[in-house]
Amino acid sequence: MADVHILMPTPLPRLILDALEQRFVVHRLYEAQDKDAALAAAAPHVRAIATGVPILVEDVSYPITASLMEKLPRLEIVANLGVGYDNVDAAYASAHGVSVTNTPDVLTEETADTAFGLLLNAVRQFPRAERFLRDGKWLKGQFELTASLRGRTMGVLGLGRIGQAIARRAEAFGVQVVYHNRKPVEDAPYRYYASLLDMARDCDILMVVAPGGPATRGLVGKDVLEALGPNGVLVNIARGTIVDEQALIEALRTGAILTAGLDVFAEEPSVPQALIDMEHVVLLPHVGSASQATRDAMNRLVIDNLFAWADGGDLSTPVAETPWRRPLKQAE
Repeated sequence: MADVHILMPTPLPRLILDALEQRFVVHRLYEAQDKDAALAAAAPHVRAIATGVPILVEDVSYPITASLMEKLPRLEIVANLGVGYDNVDAAYASAHGVSVTNTPDVLTEETADTAFGLLLNAVRQFPRAERFLRDGKWLKGQFELTASLRGRTMGVLGLGRIGQAIARRAEAFGVQVVYHNRKPVEDAPYRYYASLLDMARDCDILMVVAPGGPATRGLVGKDVLEALGPNGVLVNIARGTIVDEQALIEALRTGAILTAGLDVFAEEPSVPQALIDMEHVVLLPHVGSASQATRDAMNRLVIDNLFAWADGGDLSTPVAETPWRRPLKQAE
């Protein structure tokens, strides 16, 4: 397959790069001094793109836009590292017979663990308690009493694979679960809310697990946060853009909600200083799936999808917009 050309706009993990370079001609666009010229030279030959969400590719952003794909007349597949793929114009790809794959399932449990860890740390203030001990303050008195998970209701915004895994953990802790989606999830055992605002009024934990992109930008705003109430806890392990960051800062500052646990931010890796200065807020550097085992499994899934495509086989994980298992252009 040495005549098969793959475009790699951003640096991907060594596991992926080594595997692809053993079989394909890989154009490392990120190394080119003149990226436009390099793209123009490669464009007539490129049949696949290997890319990833910025947090998984050294924070380098190179969206796979319609205008980019228009320049690649032989393009058949975009293999994306990450379960979220808002960095890819999947609607354009679908309309033009280009397959898009992502890396779901293999990161579900790890990310759900992170989400629940954020929740526990935010509610019980364990990071502050640890700092209290390390600073020698325990020698002078007891750490303050904290809020509790007891008697709470968790509203899950986005009951997909990860949302359901978080919900199972919540049930094990005795936390009631409800959810909001664009539409009800078949056979889900939890109460469905058609309105996010109504759900926020009826719960005191809001777990954000929805996809990113224009459709969800700023979805969790001032009204939702105020509805959550002064005992409310926001946890976001999805995309920072889903939450109105300034509204969240104000809600935390004024006590409109109790606390927050955040693994994602609007402009990563930049985090607002106002959030950093809030001792009661728990912040993580987008590490939801960041274990070695999980990232290796995600990397292998990118490789498997591209190898299956090259061999004329079925794709393992096509996204909803391009559900066909076998790339359409192979049949043309």
